[in-house]
Amino acid sequence: MRDLLQYVACFFALFSTGFLVVATWTDCWMVNADDSLEVSTKCRGLWWECVTNAFDGIRTCDEYDSILAEHPLKLVLTRALMITADILAGFGFIMLLLGLHCVKFLPDEPYIKVRICVVAGTTLLIAGAPGIIGSVWYAVDVYVERSSLVLHNIFLGIQYKFGWSCWLGMAGSMGCFLAGAILTCCLYIFKDVGPERNYPYSMRKTYSNAAVSMAKSYVAPRTETAKMYAVDTRV
Repeated sequence: MRDLLQYVACFFALFSTGFLVVATWTDCWMVNADDSLEVSTKCRGLWWECVTNAFDGIRTCDEYDSILAEHPLKLVLTRALMITADILAGFGFIMLLLGLHCVKFLPDEPYIKVRICVVAGTTLLIAGAPGIIGSVWYAVDVYVERSSLVLHNIFLGIQYKFGWSCWLGMAGSMGCFLAGAILTCCLYIFKDVGPERNYPYSMRKTYSNAAVSMAKSYVAPRTETAKMYAVDTRV
């Protein structure tokens, strides 16, 4: 059961890390809404903005100014949160790979491998926090901006809604939470129990050899009755 939970967590961690990385470096965090008076599709990402012509399909992209230039607070913080989530999720996934039972890393130390899986789960849980905060905050800001324009009857000819990159960021963050929960909670509940499971294999082997040696060298002392019985039988 423990190995199955590790593989399930590895599956979620792999796709979650991929979703977070793709969301960070794609350009569709904001897309023009269907009710916009536009003949092209405009997508805005964290690093550049792209426009796709609806007639000929030609796509052109313009990068934002330098990182050192002044940008909206929403853009700067979302960048920082998503990059942090990418790094933590990648580190947690690598740690999880080292802790898998099928990976020949510390094969004689199953207790340490379980600890590695727990550390990987904790890292994935932490990675999900900045990812979900950045994605949800960006989506809420886009929704509030659009709602305020509609509320005040202001129509600029184009209105935005959050796009598939934002959805990927949310999905990747939720996957990190799920993988981390499996590794930290479920793995602890379904772990093998027993006195021998709490020590590394090398220590158990040493203790077993010592116990066998003591058993072989131990000879039960004879009682006086046994000695008298042995003398009587010889006579």
